[in-house]
Amino acid sequence: MARIAGIDIPKNKRGVISLTYVYGIGRSKSKELLTKAGVDENTKVIEWTEDNIATLNRLIGDECTVEGELRSEVQLNIKRLQDIACYRGIRHRKGLPSRGQKTKTNARTRKGKKKTVANKKKVTK
Repeated sequence: MARIAGIDIPKNKRGVISLTYVYGIGRSKSKELLTKAGVDENTKVIEWTEDNIATLNRLIGDECTVEGELRSEVQLNIKRLQDIACYRGIRHRKGLPSRGQKTKTNARTRKGKKKTVANKKKVTK
């Protein structure tokens, strides 16, 4: 198994797909890195040489912010928004969507499981 940026990437998949297992690398960045490293994007990871893996590790270390560093950067950005109490920060603090989605019927992912509120009993005569 090839180890890139501290992650074991799958060896039986194409290079473009397997690089996306690293947090912070998507399909387009993966293609760009493979062309710079001189590796064909259709070859499987199991066919890569040690030189290819070393080159990719070096390129990712130099050009990309990935894994723990990227996660902490994102968390610091969210913390900054919460500290300055802007609209997006308040939405993050409340656990609601911050990009304008409606919340009356949707947004279950952000709000969590439904909390049913009981109705008042009607008075009978």
